Amino acid sequence: MADDNIFPMPEGSQSNDNLDDLETDYDPQPVFMDDGNDPADDVKIVLDDGTGQNEDDERHWYVVHCYSGYENKVRHAIEQRIETMGMRDRIFDVVIPTEEEIEVKDGKRKTIEKRVFPGYILVEMILDEDSWYVVRNTPGVTGFVGMGNTPTPLRVEEVKAIMDRMEDSSGPTVRADFKVGQKVRIVGGPFNDFIGTVNSIDPDRLKVRVMVDFFGRETPVELGFLEVEKV
Repeated sequence: MADDNIFPMPEGSQSNDNLDDLETDYDPQPVFMDDGNDPADDVKIVLDDGTGQNEDDERHWYVVHCYSGYENKVRHAIEQRIETMGMRDRIFDVVIPTEEEIEVKDGKRKTIEKRVFPGYILVEMILDEDSWYVVRNTPGVTGFVGMGNTPTPLRVEEVKAIMDRMEDSSGPTVRADFKVGQKVRIVGGPFNDFIGTVNSIDPDRLKVRVMVDFFGRETPVELGFLEVEKV
């Protein structure tokens, strides 16, 4: 699954005026549309499980759009509002879909947490006017994802796919900071300080094959990601 945003923009979304309540280390890039109307004027609270039957006694997962880079701050703000406004019986969980990624750069390995859908948060809730108001009016939230102004719950299989991806036991994705054909320096083993060319990359085994000039002949050498660095 690509890390591009797959959720549509909430129609008629607009920013909150109290974004000063949020702090972030990121340079926020607002990604929302403002039509000049207050979405509270015409939002439709429709409790529909996709079969046409109302499910006013069941919880569902909804996708909430927010400023990219503010996901953690917005989640914390929603959780605070749940407590202070007594909504534990209506809003149950707030999740930022993430996955671990190993970044190998300049011979150094670093594990980072990568957002799967930047600018989006998942909220498990029983949707009614009160719960919608608590989430929608949280600083940093720009709207719910849905058809028109109607928040649309995720299907069970969609939620499972996202949660399974977050809990994937096969290990984190590996992203190496070099490419096939690139010049690299070997920084370990018997070929230490040799300059070679990347011939192939095996992210599953964290290995890279480098062609080095050894006594006038190109020789393939298999090395770990941490044994090479860009020239």
